Amino acid sequence: MTDGAFRIALRPGWWLTQGSADDGVPLQEVLALLSAIDAVGHIAGACRACGLSYRHGWGVLRRFEAVFGTPLLITRRRQGTELSPFAQRLLWANRRIEARLMPMLDSLASELQEDLERLLPESGPHLRLHASHGFAVEALMQHIGAGGGVAARPEGGAAPGSALSPGLELRYRTATEALASLDSGECDLAGFQVPQGDFEAAMMQHYAQWLHPAEHLLIHLAVRNTGLFVTAGNPKHIRGIADLARPDVRFVNRQIGSSTRHLIELMLRQLDIPVAQVHGYENSEFTHMAVAAHIASGMADAGFGVETAAHRFGLDFIPLARERYFFAIRKSALEQPAMQALLAIMRGTDYKGYVGQLTGYDASETGRIQTLQEAFG
Repeated sequence: MTDGAFRIALRPGWWLTQGSADDGVPLQEVLALLSAIDAVGHIAGACRACGLSYRHGWGVLRRFEAVFGTPLLITRRRQGTELSPFAQRLLWANRRIEARLMPMLDSLASELQEDLERLLPESGPHLRLHASHGFAVEALMQHIGAGGGVAARPEGGAAPGSALSPGLELRYRTATEALASLDSGECDLAGFQVPQGDFEAAMMQHYAQWLHPAEHLLIHLAVRNTGLFVTAGNPKHIRGIADLARPDVRFVNRQIGSSTRHLIELMLRQLDIPVAQVHGYENSEFTHMAVAAHIASGMADAGFGVETAAHRFGLDFIPLARERYFFAIRKSALEQPAMQALLAIMRGTDYKGYVGQLTGYDASETGRIQTLQEAFG
């Protein structure tokens, strides 16, 4: 990969249209400004954070107040500035959209990047990663991108990279889809998670048709806390899975086929609670962050996912399981230069340090190679 290698990124965007006009008005600038006001509490600081003049910032706000026909700010003498209820709802809608769409866009950007790089004269070896969505996976893509490989934006921001960077083509898939892809030769690494304790055997039985001890090895990525997300302060006094059966609790699920949804089903089955008794069970999101955004915006009372997402949206978290996240690979791929370069990044202090500081994550064994027998007995 040359020093001037390009990186492709895709981002969601809002446009407002009126009547039959083809050209819409972009909302990116006002959304960024509202987010900065929400963070710093006054317009002057928000304008500086966005690189705007104070006059221009006010002009943007006034323009969109006229478009929407409602105030975006509430200014109180000597108490700073806060967002109006409409502006707060607008900002939360944008956060939900980003949480829902960014993994899909990152996956598409990675696919496009890899397709184009294959046509370049200095194109190097690459690996194909199919994985369920998670913060450690996003961080790995960022580290590789910083070192010259394919990059996908992590929701936690930038992280330093490594000079040893294989190309890594990312597809976000459910764990079962990823393992099926590995089994059929459509990818080189398949990401999946397994809860420790009571539900480990049932989850491994769920994966067994695609994991073969004679053919596959495991790369340990991380251990993470998973559990219930609830509204800050837990006003519904939710304590565990049993509370999901209460008629006053609105739940938001993960998508059909996801391992998180399968784990929820196992937990409900253990308590003899039919899924039909859970209000909102069929409402689903595709990522941990999207579940958290759904709850933080007031659309549900509880959801299930990794602690990091709850922390980033200011939600309360009720731990219910510890999950080990692995990449499954074929034994024959272990000594490939690209795989060894990837392992070097995973075992490096930069990447392990970044993953280790994620709320609810343990990176002490990141990069460890195990057989299925060693990992699960």
